Amino acid sequence: MMNYPTPHIDAKPEDFAKTVIMPGDPLRSKFIAENFLENAVLVNNVRGVQGYTGEYKGKKVSVMASGMGMPSMAIYSYELFNFFEVDNIIRIGTTGGLSEKVNVRDIVIAEGACTNSSYPKTLGIDGTLAPIADFNLLEKAVNTARNLKLNFAVGNVLTSDAFYNDSEFLPKEQQSLYKFAKMGVLAVEMETAALYINAMKANKNALSILTVSDHFITGEDTTAKERETTFTDMMKLALETALQLD
Repeated sequence: MMNYPTPHIDAKPEDFAKTVIMPGDPLRSKFIAENFLENAVLVNNVRGVQGYTGEYKGKKVSVMASGMGMPSMAIYSYELFNFFEVDNIIRIGTTGGLSEKVNVRDIVIAEGACTNSSYPKTLGIDGTLAPIADFNLLEKAVNTARNLKLNFAVGNVLTSDAFYNDSEFLPKEQQSLYKFAKMGVLAVEMETAALYINAMKANKNALSILTVSDHFITGEDTTAKERETTFTDMMKLALETALQLD
């Protein structure tokens, strides 16, 4: 029995490449298709979540947005892995720096994803799951980042369910983000843990490549327009990594 089209993706499995680059923002998906892919075709636009398939240096690659937050990423990555025969998803997006080891505009390659979400509990596991990246993808991305001479760090990120919370009114040392920072977590974002959990469950491959758009410790920031169109290093890193995949 076919599981497609779904309420969220109006396409067929052959419309997607085996590797999907997945930004959160649909406009970033469009930007990548228009600026990096050749012969890009719009394959999904349900709810304005744009998905394109084209070629990067002769290799078939897809790019589709995930939306914001764990629930949205959970839906789209689950469907791509389980219904549309996608093998690899590389998330690209922005992240807030938590460590002095990273600066604004640096790249964070997420080796693992801590989370304050209850999403792992839906698996019914009696214990604590540690959502981690696929090592093959991670290794290829790290080597590619070195070859491209990018400023990057590899480590844990925090996937948070909340963008706004009351702890921001507490002294910094009492805030939850500060406590994660003290544990060596590099940055905070809102999607990676869901992606890694779905990949682990489906026996597929996932990696998050993130650009630091603002910094909890230093107070540095970037504009919304910069976040949409200028973080091209992570886009190129993801696409160059995709070239190396079967």
